[in-house]
Amino acid sequence: MFIILCRLCKGAEFICKSNVERSILFVAPESHDTGMTGCFAADDVTRLANPLLLAQLKRVCSLSQFFALPRNHHRAKKMDNSGKEKEAMALIAEAEKKMRSSQSFFGALFGGSSKMEEACDLYVRAANMYKMAKNWCAAGNAFSEAARLHLQMQSKHDAATNFIDAGNAFKKADPQEAINCLNRAIEIYTDMGRFVIAAKHHMHIAEIYETELIDVDKAIAHYEQAGDYYKGEESISSANKCLLKVATYAAQLEQYPKAIEIFEQVGTYAMDSTLLKYSAKDYFFKAALCHFCVDMLNAKLAEQKYTEMFPAFSDSRECKLLKKLLDAYEEQNVDAFTDAVKEYDTISRLDQWLTTMLLRIKKTIQDEENDLC
Repeated sequence: MFIILCRLCKGAEFICKSNVERSILFVAPESHDTGMTGCFAADDVTRLANPLLLAQLKRVCSLSQFFALPRNHHRAKKMDNSGKEKEAMALIAEAEKKMRSSQSFFGALFGGSSKMEEACDLYVRAANMYKMAKNWCAAGNAFSEAARLHLQMQSKHDAATNFIDAGNAFKKADPQEAINCLNRAIEIYTDMGRFVIAAKHHMHIAEIYETELIDVDKAIAHYEQAGDYYKGEESISSANKCLLKVATYAAQLEQYPKAIEIFEQVGTYAMDSTLLKYSAKDYFFKAALCHFCVDMLNAKLAEQKYTEMFPAFSDSRECKLLKKLLDAYEEQNVDAFTDAVKEYDTISRLDQWLTTMLLRIKKTIQDEENDLC
């Protein structure tokens, strides 16, 4: 069913009496002096071209501007996607044909490499068609084929680009295959000495492990590798961003020495930077909480150390909270500990990581109270 939207003359009302069954012009209520809008319904698009029907419409309608809209536009969209997939399949068939031709004896003699380049272009076009149809796995496979052909032709940059495109497509349907493609791209970029780009894609892999596959250990490994590559290329800010992710997860996994080392390293870098100086207190505070989870005495020594290194830390709300927590711990006063945290939370909302660390510390106070009883 298609609908023609058209502009009717003021006050016009029309019922089409043609040989087209159930073809009725519905007239909307008059709302403007210039006229009103109506729509004509016909059973299919072929009947819209009926000369008698158009002649009758012209007598009452201004047909200078109108358009046809499929009533079942959702189904039409699906049909369009199906058409894109068929077009993609045809392109892949053509690419495979060119590949077979390039591998034959005469094909190798006469323009074998050019046929491979044409096949690559066809695979990429097919992949984009599959993307339009939202067939992500098929798109990823087509990009991967293009990447393999580029590798055969020693076009490393193009191969890496295609593997990245494949990874982005697979990410929406098959996260593990997305990681495989991104790893292939990383291998190429590191071989080319493009370590910053390789680091960027290590971060992408880490994010997939974080959000899709929920594998924290592997996420940490890729963040660490990204941080190493960034540091080697003197991209210290990017390296620190990766290392902070590592420290955050390490603390959650109770790998406190590792987390402390990173928080102190990033905090020391931040306090020497005019732009980042304000954030140094947060990193030293987190390092102190990690010390606190291990031992209260370590936390007290850490607080003194950070104050000497960075005098502004002593005036921060984080340091004041830390001192209150240390006092509450020494007194084995759970209520004082809770009140100090609540007071801090009213001004600076606690995130999930801080909440977890503080609950662990609070639990040690409660456990010691129970032991005394």
